[in-house]
Amino acid sequence: MAIDYVVMSCYLLGIIGVGWWGKRRARSKSDFLVAGRRLGPLMYTGTMAAVVLGGASTIGGVRLGYTYGLSGAWMVFAIGLGLLALSVFFSARIARLRVYTVAEMLSLRYGDAASVISGVVMWVYTLMLAVTSTIAYATVFDVLFDVPRWAAVVIGGAIVVGYSALGGMWSITLTDMVQFVVKSIGVLVLLLPIAVVKAGGFGAMADKLPDGYFSFGSIGGESILTFVLIYTFGMLIGQDIWQRVFTARTDKVASWGGTVAGVYCLVYALAGAVIGMATKALYPQLPGADSAFATIVKSALPTGVRGLVLAAALSAMMSTASGALIASATVANNDIWARVRGRLGRGGAVADGGHDEVGSNRLAIIVLGAVSIGLACLLDDVLSALTVAYNLLVGGLLVPILGGLLWRRGNVQGALAAMIAGGATVIGLMITKGTLANEPIYYGLGVSLVAYLAVSLATRPTDEGILATWRDRLDGRTPVEPEPVTAGV
Repeated sequence: MAIDYVVMSCYLLGIIGVGWWGKRRARSKSDFLVAGRRLGPLMYTGTMAAVVLGGASTIGGVRLGYTYGLSGAWMVFAIGLGLLALSVFFSARIARLRVYTVAEMLSLRYGDAASVISGVVMWVYTLMLAVTSTIAYATVFDVLFDVPRWAAVVIGGAIVVGYSALGGMWSITLTDMVQFVVKSIGVLVLLLPIAVVKAGGFGAMADKLPDGYFSFGSIGGESILTFVLIYTFGMLIGQDIWQRVFTARTDKVASWGGTVAGVYCLVYALAGAVIGMATKALYPQLPGADSAFATIVKSALPTGVRGLVLAAALSAMMSTASGALIASATVANNDIWARVRGRLGRGGAVADGGHDEVGSNRLAIIVLGAVSIGLACLLDDVLSALTVAYNLLVGGLLVPILGGLLWRRGNVQGALAAMIAGGATVIGLMITKGTLANEPIYYGLGVSLVAYLAVSLATRPTDEGILATWRDRLDGRTPVEPEPVTAGV
Protein backbone atom coordinates (compact mmCIF):
# COMPACT_ATOMS: atom_id res chain seq x y z
CA MET A 1 0.00 0.00 0.00
CA ALA A 2 2.94 2.36 0.57
CA ILE A 3 3.49 2.67 -3.18
CA ASP A 4 -0.21 3.43 -3.66
CA TYR A 5 0.09 6.22 -1.10
CA VAL A 6 3.05 7.65 -2.96
CA VAL A 7 1.26 7.49 -6.34
CA MET A 8 -1.84 9.22 -4.99
CA SER A 9 0.14 11.83 -3.05
CA CYS A 10 2.24 12.68 -6.12
CA TYR A 11 -0.92 12.96 -8.19
CA LEU A 12 -2.60 15.33 -5.74
CA LEU A 13 0.51 17.48 -5.40
CA GLY A 14 0.84 17.58 -9.18
CA ILE A 15 -2.78 18.74 -9.55
CA ILE A 16 -2.17 21.55 -7.06
CA GLY A 17 1.01 22.55 -8.91
CA VAL A 18 -0.75 22.61 -12.28
CA GLY A 19 -3.53 24.71 -10.78
CA TRP A 20 -1.00 27.19 -9.39
CA TRP A 21 0.67 27.45 -12.79
CA GLY A 22 -2.69 28.22 -14.39
CA LYS A 23 -3.07 31.25 -12.08
CA ARG A 24 -0.64 33.21 -14.27
CA ARG A 25 -3.03 33.08 -17.22
CA ALA A 26 -6.14 34.30 -15.40
CA ARG A 27 -5.74 38.03 -15.99
CA SER A 28 -9.25 38.98 -17.12
CA LYS A 29 -12.85 37.89 -16.65
CA SER A 30 -12.68 36.01 -19.95
CA ASP A 31 -9.48 34.22 -18.90
CA PHE A 32 -10.89 33.29 -15.52
CA LEU A 33 -14.32 32.09 -16.62
CA VAL A 34 -13.80 30.69 -20.14
CA ALA A 35 -10.00 30.34 -20.54
CA GLY A 36 -9.91 33.41 -22.80
CA ARG A 37 -11.98 31.50 -25.40
CA ARG A 38 -8.67 30.18 -26.74
CA LEU A 39 -8.75 26.37 -26.45
CA GLY A 40 -7.71 24.39 -29.51
CA PRO A 41 -9.01 20.93 -30.52
CA LEU A 42 -6.82 18.81 -28.23
CA MET A 43 -7.36 20.76 -25.02
CA TYR A 44 -11.04 21.34 -25.77
CA THR A 45 -11.68 17.63 -26.36
CA GLY A 46 -9.84 16.60 -23.20
CA THR A 47 -11.50 19.13 -20.92
CA MET A 48 -14.98 18.43 -22.31
CA ALA A 49 -14.59 14.67 -21.84
CA ALA A 50 -13.22 15.26 -18.35
CA VAL A 51 -16.10 17.42 -17.15
CA VAL A 52 -18.93 15.14 -18.34
CA LEU A 53 -17.40 11.88 -17.08
CA GLY A 54 -17.33 12.17 -13.31
CA GLY A 55 -17.68 9.87 -10.33
CA ALA A 56 -21.22 8.88 -11.37
CA SER A 57 -19.92 7.79 -14.77
CA THR A 58 -16.97 5.87 -13.33
CA ILE A 59 -18.09 4.35 -10.04
CA GLY A 60 -21.79 4.50 -10.95
CA GLY A 61 -21.14 2.99 -14.38
CA VAL A 62 -19.35 0.02 -12.79
CA ARG A 63 -22.22 -0.35 -10.31
CA LEU A 64 -24.78 -0.48 -13.12
CA GLY A 65 -22.65 -2.98 -15.03
CA TYR A 66 -22.48 -5.15 -11.90
CA THR A 67 -26.28 -5.00 -11.53
CA TYR A 68 -27.51 -5.16 -15.14
CA GLY A 69 -24.59 -6.20 -17.36
CA LEU A 70 -23.97 -4.48 -20.70
CA SER A 71 -27.23 -2.54 -20.48
CA GLY A 72 -25.78 -0.79 -17.44
CA ALA A 73 -23.82 1.28 -19.97
CA TRP A 74 -26.97 3.22 -20.90
CA MET A 75 -26.55 5.96 -18.30
CA VAL A 76 -23.12 6.97 -19.61
CA PHE A 77 -24.27 6.25 -23.19
CA ALA A 78 -26.98 8.87 -22.61
CA ILE A 79 -24.32 11.37 -21.54
CA GLY A 80 -22.27 10.65 -24.67
CA LEU A 81 -25.32 10.92 -26.92
CA GLY A 82 -26.19 14.27 -25.36
CA LEU A 83 -22.68 15.57 -25.92
CA LEU A 84 -22.77 14.37 -29.54
CA ALA A 85 -26.12 16.09 -30.13
CA LEU A 86 -24.87 19.30 -28.52
CA SER A 87 -21.68 19.29 -30.59
CA VAL A 88 -23.27 18.44 -33.94
CA PHE A 89 -26.37 20.64 -33.77
CA PHE A 90 -25.83 23.48 -31.29
CA SER A 91 -22.28 24.08 -30.05
CA ALA A 92 -21.11 26.16 -33.03
CA ARG A 93 -24.01 28.59 -32.58
CA ILE A 94 -23.58 28.64 -28.81
CA ALA A 95 -19.87 29.46 -29.12
CA ARG A 96 -20.62 32.37 -31.47
CA LEU A 97 -22.87 34.02 -28.87
CA ARG A 98 -19.79 34.84 -26.76
CA VAL A 99 -21.69 34.96 -23.47
CA TYR A 100 -20.76 33.51 -20.07
CA THR A 101 -23.96 31.88 -18.84
CA VAL A 102 -27.11 30.19 -20.11
CA ALA A 103 -29.15 32.98 -18.49
CA GLU A 104 -27.28 35.54 -20.63
CA MET A 105 -28.29 33.56 -23.71
CA LEU A 106 -31.93 33.63 -22.62
CA SER A 107 -31.68 37.36 -21.95
CA LEU A 108 -30.35 37.92 -25.48
CA ARG A 109 -33.07 35.80 -27.05
CA TYR A 110 -36.15 36.81 -25.07
CA GLY A 111 -35.25 39.95 -23.14
CA ASP A 112 -33.89 40.44 -19.65
CA ALA A 113 -36.94 39.10 -17.76
CA ALA A 114 -36.27 35.53 -18.92
CA SER A 115 -32.88 35.33 -17.21
CA VAL A 116 -34.07 35.80 -13.61
CA ILE A 117 -35.80 32.44 -13.03
CA SER A 118 -33.35 30.57 -15.25
CA GLY A 119 -30.40 31.93 -13.28
CA VAL A 120 -31.81 30.66 -9.99
CA VAL A 121 -32.70 27.22 -11.40
CA MET A 122 -29.27 26.88 -13.03
CA TRP A 123 -27.53 27.93 -9.83
CA VAL A 124 -29.39 25.27 -7.81
CA TYR A 125 -28.49 22.63 -10.42
CA THR A 126 -24.79 23.49 -10.56
CA LEU A 127 -24.48 23.71 -6.77
CA MET A 128 -26.10 20.30 -6.30
CA LEU A 129 -23.85 18.86 -8.99
CA ALA A 130 -20.83 20.22 -7.11
CA VAL A 131 -22.12 18.73 -3.85
CA THR A 132 -22.73 15.26 -5.30
CA SER A 133 -19.30 15.25 -6.95
CA THR A 134 -17.69 16.26 -3.65
CA ILE A 135 -19.48 13.45 -1.78
CA ALA A 136 -17.91 10.95 -4.18
CA TYR A 137 -14.38 11.71 -2.92
CA ALA A 138 -15.13 9.65 0.17
CA THR A 139 -15.22 6.48 -1.95
CA VAL A 140 -11.59 6.76 -3.08
CA PHE A 141 -10.12 8.14 0.13
CA ASP A 142 -11.88 5.47 2.17
CA VAL A 143 -10.40 2.70 0.00
CA LEU A 144 -6.85 4.01 0.11
CA PHE A 145 -6.39 6.02 3.30
CA ASP A 146 -9.15 4.67 5.59
CA VAL A 147 -10.12 8.15 6.80
CA PRO A 148 -13.54 9.24 8.10
CA ARG A 149 -16.06 10.24 5.47
CA TRP A 150 -16.10 13.91 6.49
CA ALA A 151 -12.30 14.10 6.33
CA ALA A 152 -12.28 12.60 2.82
CA VAL A 153 -14.86 15.17 1.68
CA VAL A 154 -12.92 18.06 3.21
CA ILE A 155 -9.54 16.96 1.82
CA GLY A 156 -10.79 16.37 -1.72
CA GLY A 157 -13.04 19.43 -1.67
CA ALA A 158 -10.28 21.72 -0.42
CA ILE A 159 -7.96 20.65 -3.24
CA VAL A 160 -10.64 21.30 -5.90
CA VAL A 161 -11.61 24.66 -4.40
CA GLY A 162 -7.94 25.61 -4.16
CA TYR A 163 -6.92 25.07 -7.76
CA SER A 164 -10.26 26.30 -9.11
CA ALA A 165 -10.00 29.59 -7.20
CA LEU A 166 -6.35 30.10 -8.18
CA GLY A 167 -6.71 30.29 -11.93
CA GLY A 168 -10.38 29.72 -12.70
CA MET A 169 -11.03 28.00 -16.01
CA TRP A 170 -7.37 28.05 -17.01
CA SER A 171 -6.36 26.06 -13.92
CA ILE A 172 -9.37 23.78 -14.34
CA THR A 173 -8.56 23.19 -18.02
CA LEU A 174 -4.92 22.34 -17.34
CA THR A 175 -5.81 20.01 -14.47
CA ASP A 176 -8.57 18.48 -16.60
CA MET A 177 -6.01 17.54 -19.22
CA VAL A 178 -3.93 15.75 -16.58
CA GLN A 179 -7.07 14.10 -15.24
CA PHE A 180 -8.20 13.07 -18.73
CA VAL A 181 -4.88 11.29 -19.37
CA VAL A 182 -4.85 9.62 -15.93
CA LYS A 183 -8.49 8.58 -16.32
CA SER A 184 -7.89 7.09 -19.76
CA ILE A 185 -4.85 5.12 -18.63
CA GLY A 186 -6.30 4.05 -15.29
CA VAL A 187 -9.74 2.90 -16.45
CA LEU A 188 -9.40 2.00 -20.14
CA VAL A 189 -5.78 0.80 -20.37
CA LEU A 190 -5.32 -0.83 -16.95
CA LEU A 191 -8.50 -1.66 -15.03
CA LEU A 192 -10.60 -2.85 -18.00
CA PRO A 193 -8.24 -5.54 -19.37
CA ILE A 194 -7.01 -6.63 -15.93
CA ALA A 195 -10.56 -7.11 -14.67
CA VAL A 196 -11.59 -9.12 -17.74
CA VAL A 197 -8.48 -11.33 -17.52
CA LYS A 198 -9.03 -11.90 -13.76
CA ALA A 199 -12.59 -12.98 -14.54
CA GLY A 200 -11.30 -15.57 -17.05
CA GLY A 201 -12.17 -13.71 -20.26
CA PHE A 202 -15.54 -13.12 -21.89
CA GLY A 203 -16.23 -16.81 -22.35
CA ALA A 204 -15.88 -17.55 -18.65
CA MET A 205 -17.88 -14.43 -17.80
CA ALA A 206 -20.74 -15.61 -20.02
CA ASP A 207 -20.83 -18.93 -18.13
CA LYS A 208 -20.80 -17.31 -14.68
CA LEU A 209 -23.12 -14.33 -15.21
CA PRO A 210 -26.94 -14.44 -15.03
CA ASP A 211 -28.97 -14.56 -18.23
CA GLY A 212 -29.36 -11.22 -19.95
CA TYR A 213 -26.03 -9.75 -18.82
CA PHE A 214 -24.80 -9.57 -22.42
CA SER A 215 -27.99 -7.85 -23.62
CA PHE A 216 -28.19 -4.08 -24.13
CA GLY A 217 -31.87 -4.03 -23.24
CA SER A 218 -32.09 -5.94 -19.98
CA ILE A 219 -32.18 -2.78 -17.86
CA GLY A 220 -35.62 -2.02 -19.32
CA GLY A 221 -36.98 0.41 -21.87
CA GLU A 222 -38.39 2.76 -19.24
CA SER A 223 -35.01 3.14 -17.53
CA ILE A 224 -33.30 3.78 -20.87
CA LEU A 225 -35.89 6.44 -21.75
CA THR A 226 -35.42 8.11 -18.37
CA PHE A 227 -31.63 8.17 -18.81
CA VAL A 228 -32.07 9.82 -22.20
CA LEU A 229 -34.55 12.41 -20.94
CA ILE A 230 -32.44 13.36 -17.93
CA TYR A 231 -28.83 12.99 -19.06
CA THR A 232 -28.97 13.41 -22.85
CA PHE A 233 -31.17 16.50 -22.60
CA GLY A 234 -29.24 17.68 -19.53
CA MET A 235 -26.05 17.73 -21.60
CA LEU A 236 -27.76 20.11 -24.05
CA ILE A 237 -28.48 22.87 -21.54
CA GLY A 238 -26.27 22.57 -18.43
CA GLN A 239 -24.19 25.63 -17.47
CA ASP A 240 -21.21 23.41 -16.67
CA ILE A 241 -21.29 22.04 -20.23
CA TRP A 242 -22.02 25.34 -21.99
CA GLN A 243 -19.19 27.04 -20.11
CA ARG A 244 -16.79 24.55 -21.69
CA VAL A 245 -18.28 25.28 -25.12
CA PHE A 246 -17.51 28.97 -24.51
CA THR A 247 -13.81 28.09 -24.11
CA ALA A 248 -13.43 26.94 -27.75
CA ARG A 249 -11.17 29.01 -30.00
CA THR A 250 -13.61 28.74 -32.92
CA ASP A 251 -17.05 27.31 -33.57
CA LYS A 252 -15.43 24.47 -35.55
CA VAL A 253 -13.32 23.51 -32.53
CA ALA A 254 -16.49 23.41 -30.43
CA SER A 255 -18.24 21.20 -32.97
CA TRP A 256 -15.50 18.73 -33.86
CA GLY A 257 -13.79 18.62 -30.46
CA GLY A 258 -17.09 17.94 -28.74
CA THR A 259 -17.93 15.19 -31.23
CA VAL A 260 -14.67 13.38 -30.46
CA ALA A 261 -15.35 13.78 -26.71
CA GLY A 262 -18.83 12.32 -27.24
CA VAL A 263 -17.43 9.23 -28.97
CA TYR A 264 -14.94 8.86 -26.10
CA CYS A 265 -17.91 8.86 -23.69
CA LEU A 266 -19.51 5.95 -25.57
CA VAL A 267 -16.29 3.92 -25.24
CA TYR A 268 -16.06 4.83 -21.55
CA ALA A 269 -19.66 3.68 -21.04
CA LEU A 270 -18.88 0.22 -22.41
CA ALA A 271 -15.70 -0.01 -20.33
CA GLY A 272 -17.55 0.73 -17.08
CA ALA A 273 -20.25 -1.83 -17.81
CA VAL A 274 -17.71 -4.55 -18.70
CA ILE A 275 -15.67 -3.84 -15.54
CA GLY A 276 -18.86 -4.20 -13.52
CA MET A 277 -19.66 -7.50 -15.26
CA ALA A 278 -16.18 -8.84 -14.52
CA THR A 279 -16.64 -7.87 -10.87
CA LYS A 280 -19.99 -9.71 -10.79
CA ALA A 281 -18.36 -12.82 -12.23
CA LEU A 282 -15.61 -12.70 -9.60
CA TYR A 283 -17.67 -11.56 -6.60
CA PRO A 284 -21.34 -12.41 -7.22
CA GLN A 285 -22.47 -11.93 -3.60
CA LEU A 286 -21.30 -8.42 -2.71
CA PRO A 287 -23.46 -6.85 0.03
CA GLY A 288 -24.15 -3.89 -2.24
CA ALA A 289 -23.49 -2.99 -5.87
CA ASP A 290 -22.11 0.40 -4.78
CA SER A 291 -18.96 -1.36 -3.56
CA ALA A 292 -18.24 -3.03 -6.94
CA PHE A 293 -15.64 -0.50 -8.05
CA ALA A 294 -13.79 -0.46 -4.74
CA THR A 295 -13.86 -4.27 -4.59
CA ILE A 296 -12.34 -4.86 -8.02
CA VAL A 297 -9.68 -2.21 -7.43
CA LYS A 298 -8.63 -3.55 -4.03
CA SER A 299 -8.68 -7.24 -4.93
CA ALA A 300 -7.64 -7.47 -8.57
CA LEU A 301 -4.96 -4.83 -9.02
CA PRO A 302 -1.32 -5.00 -7.94
CA THR A 303 0.24 -2.37 -5.72
CA GLY A 304 1.12 0.78 -7.65
CA VAL A 305 -1.43 0.06 -10.37
CA ARG A 306 -4.08 0.26 -7.66
CA GLY A 307 -2.91 3.74 -6.76
CA LEU A 308 -3.03 4.88 -10.39
CA VAL A 309 -6.55 3.51 -10.93
CA LEU A 310 -7.76 5.19 -7.75
CA ALA A 311 -6.14 8.38 -9.01
CA ALA A 312 -8.12 7.87 -12.21
CA ALA A 313 -11.37 7.61 -10.24
CA LEU A 314 -10.44 10.67 -8.25
CA SER A 315 -9.65 12.45 -11.52
CA ALA A 316 -13.15 11.77 -12.77
CA MET A 317 -14.69 13.19 -9.62
CA MET A 318 -12.44 16.24 -9.44
CA SER A 319 -12.96 17.25 -13.06
CA THR A 320 -16.75 17.18 -12.68
CA ALA A 321 -16.63 18.88 -9.28
CA SER A 322 -14.40 21.71 -10.49
CA GLY A 323 -16.54 22.23 -13.59
CA ALA A 324 -19.72 22.35 -11.50
CA LEU A 325 -18.09 24.66 -8.96
CA ILE A 326 -16.94 27.29 -11.44
CA ALA A 327 -20.31 27.05 -13.21
CA SER A 328 -22.14 27.64 -9.93
CA ALA A 329 -19.87 30.56 -9.07
CA THR A 330 -20.27 32.07 -12.54
CA VAL A 331 -24.06 31.93 -12.35
CA ALA A 332 -24.13 33.24 -8.78
CA ASN A 333 -21.75 36.14 -9.47
CA ASN A 334 -22.87 37.13 -12.98
CA ASP A 335 -26.59 36.29 -13.02
CA ILE A 336 -27.62 36.78 -9.39
CA TRP A 337 -25.12 38.92 -7.48
CA ALA A 338 -24.63 41.28 -10.45
CA ARG A 339 -28.37 42.04 -10.31
CA VAL A 340 -28.11 42.84 -6.61
CA ARG A 341 -25.21 45.20 -7.31
CA GLY A 342 -27.25 46.72 -10.12
CA ARG A 343 -30.21 47.42 -7.85
CA LEU A 344 -27.88 49.03 -5.34
CA GLY A 345 -26.43 51.26 -8.09
CA ARG A 346 -27.97 54.42 -9.50
CA GLY A 347 -31.02 54.04 -11.70
CA GLY A 348 -31.01 50.26 -11.37
CA ALA A 349 -27.97 49.87 -13.66
CA VAL A 350 -25.06 47.69 -12.80
CA ALA A 351 -22.41 49.98 -11.43
CA ASP A 352 -19.35 47.93 -12.21
CA GLY A 353 -16.88 50.61 -13.08
CA GLY A 354 -13.58 49.54 -11.63
CA HIS A 355 -15.13 46.33 -10.31
CA ASP A 356 -12.62 43.50 -9.95
CA GLU A 357 -14.33 40.77 -11.96
CA VAL A 358 -11.59 38.21 -11.41
CA GLY A 359 -11.54 38.86 -7.68
CA SER A 360 -15.32 38.61 -7.29
CA ASN A 361 -15.51 35.36 -9.28
CA ARG A 362 -12.60 33.94 -7.27
CA LEU A 363 -14.39 34.84 -4.04
CA ALA A 364 -17.59 33.22 -5.32
CA ILE A 365 -15.69 29.97 -5.95
CA ILE A 366 -14.24 29.99 -2.43
CA VAL A 367 -17.59 30.72 -0.76
CA LEU A 368 -19.61 28.23 -2.81
CA GLY A 369 -16.83 25.68 -2.48
CA ALA A 370 -17.09 25.92 1.29
CA VAL A 371 -20.89 25.61 1.04
CA SER A 372 -20.63 22.52 -1.18
CA ILE A 373 -18.14 20.88 1.21
CA GLY A 374 -20.45 21.59 4.15
CA LEU A 375 -23.49 20.17 2.37
CA ALA A 376 -21.49 17.14 1.21
CA CYS A 377 -20.59 16.39 4.84
CA LEU A 378 -24.29 16.46 5.79
CA LEU A 379 -25.80 14.59 2.81
CA ASP A 380 -25.18 11.02 1.72
CA ASP A 381 -27.94 10.25 -0.82
CA VAL A 382 -26.04 11.16 -3.99
CA LEU A 383 -28.52 9.67 -6.42
CA SER A 384 -31.52 11.54 -5.01
CA ALA A 385 -29.69 14.88 -4.92
CA LEU A 386 -28.46 14.46 -8.49
CA THR A 387 -31.90 13.41 -9.72
CA VAL A 388 -33.53 16.46 -8.13
CA ALA A 389 -30.97 18.72 -9.79
CA TYR A 390 -31.41 17.20 -13.26
CA ASN A 391 -35.21 17.08 -12.97
CA LEU A 392 -35.36 20.80 -12.19
CA LEU A 393 -32.88 21.62 -14.94
CA VAL A 394 -34.50 19.62 -17.72
CA GLY A 395 -38.12 20.06 -16.64
CA GLY A 396 -37.79 23.82 -16.22
CA LEU A 397 -35.24 24.99 -18.78
CA LEU A 398 -34.95 22.53 -21.68
CA VAL A 399 -37.99 23.75 -23.61
CA PRO A 400 -37.31 27.53 -23.41
CA ILE A 401 -33.61 27.08 -24.23
CA LEU A 402 -34.04 24.79 -27.22
CA GLY A 403 -37.16 26.71 -28.24
CA GLY A 404 -35.15 29.90 -28.32
CA LEU A 405 -32.54 28.29 -30.54
CA LEU A 406 -34.97 26.57 -32.91
CA TRP A 407 -38.31 28.47 -32.99
CA ARG A 408 -38.47 32.11 -33.98
CA ARG A 409 -42.05 32.57 -32.70
CA GLY A 410 -41.18 31.71 -29.09
CA ASN A 411 -41.31 34.75 -26.80
CA VAL A 412 -40.54 35.77 -23.23
CA GLN A 413 -44.07 35.07 -22.00
CA GLY A 414 -43.89 31.53 -23.37
CA ALA A 415 -40.42 31.02 -21.89
CA LEU A 416 -41.50 32.17 -18.43
CA ALA A 417 -44.65 30.04 -18.60
CA ALA A 418 -42.59 26.98 -19.59
CA MET A 419 -40.10 27.53 -16.74
CA ILE A 420 -42.78 28.03 -14.09
CA ALA A 421 -45.18 25.31 -15.27
CA GLY A 422 -42.46 22.73 -15.93
CA GLY A 423 -40.60 23.47 -12.70
CA ALA A 424 -43.77 23.42 -10.58
CA THR A 425 -44.89 20.12 -12.14
CA VAL A 426 -41.51 18.52 -11.47
CA ILE A 427 -41.43 19.70 -7.84
CA GLY A 428 -45.02 18.63 -7.19
CA LEU A 429 -44.53 15.14 -8.61
CA MET A 430 -41.21 14.64 -6.79
CA ILE A 431 -43.08 15.39 -3.55
CA THR A 432 -45.98 13.06 -4.30
CA LYS A 433 -44.26 10.32 -6.32
CA GLY A 434 -40.75 10.44 -4.86
CA THR A 435 -37.50 11.96 -6.10
CA LEU A 436 -36.45 8.82 -8.00
CA ALA A 437 -39.77 8.35 -9.80
CA ASN A 438 -39.94 8.66 -13.59
CA GLU A 439 -43.17 10.69 -13.66
CA PRO A 440 -41.68 14.08 -12.63
CA ILE A 441 -39.48 14.40 -15.72
CA TYR A 442 -42.07 12.89 -18.09
CA TYR A 443 -44.92 15.19 -17.09
CA GLY A 444 -42.67 18.16 -16.35
CA LEU A 445 -41.34 18.20 -19.90
CA GLY A 446 -44.80 17.73 -21.40
CA VAL A 447 -46.37 20.54 -19.37
CA SER A 448 -43.41 22.83 -20.11
CA LEU A 449 -43.73 22.23 -23.87
CA VAL A 450 -47.49 22.82 -23.92
CA ALA A 451 -47.14 26.02 -21.88
CA TYR A 452 -44.36 27.33 -24.14
CA LEU A 453 -46.26 26.72 -27.37
CA ALA A 454 -49.66 27.90 -26.13
CA VAL A 455 -48.52 31.09 -24.40
CA SER A 456 -46.09 32.06 -27.17
CA LEU A 457 -48.82 31.72 -29.81
CA ALA A 458 -51.38 33.56 -27.67
CA THR A 459 -49.18 36.61 -26.99
CA ARG A 460 -47.24 39.13 -29.05
CA PRO A 461 -44.05 37.96 -30.81
CA THR A 462 -40.63 39.00 -29.55
CA ASP A 463 -39.66 42.54 -30.47
CA GLU A 464 -37.88 42.70 -33.85
CA GLY A 465 -35.00 44.67 -32.35
CA ILE A 466 -34.27 41.90 -29.85
CA LEU A 467 -34.50 39.25 -32.58
CA ALA A 468 -32.18 41.23 -34.90
CA THR A 469 -29.54 41.51 -32.16
CA TRP A 470 -30.00 37.81 -31.40
CA ARG A 471 -29.51 36.77 -35.02
CA ASP A 472 -26.40 38.93 -35.36
CA ARG A 473 -24.84 37.33 -32.27
CA LEU A 474 -25.91 33.84 -33.32
CA ASP A 475 -24.30 34.31 -36.73
CA GLY A 476 -21.15 35.85 -35.25
CA ARG A 477 -21.69 39.24 -36.89
CA THR A 478 -21.53 41.34 -33.73
CA PRO A 479 -17.99 42.29 -32.61
CA VAL A 480 -17.37 41.91 -28.88
CA GLU A 481 -15.12 44.41 -27.14
CA PRO A 482 -11.95 42.98 -25.59
CA GLU A 483 -11.96 42.90 -21.82
CA PRO A 484 -9.54 44.89 -19.68
CA VAL A 485 -6.80 42.94 -17.95
CA THR A 486 -6.98 42.91 -14.18
CA ALA A 487 -3.78 44.28 -12.74
CA GLY A 488 -1.86 42.28 -10.22
CA VAL A 489 -3.39 38.93 -11.03
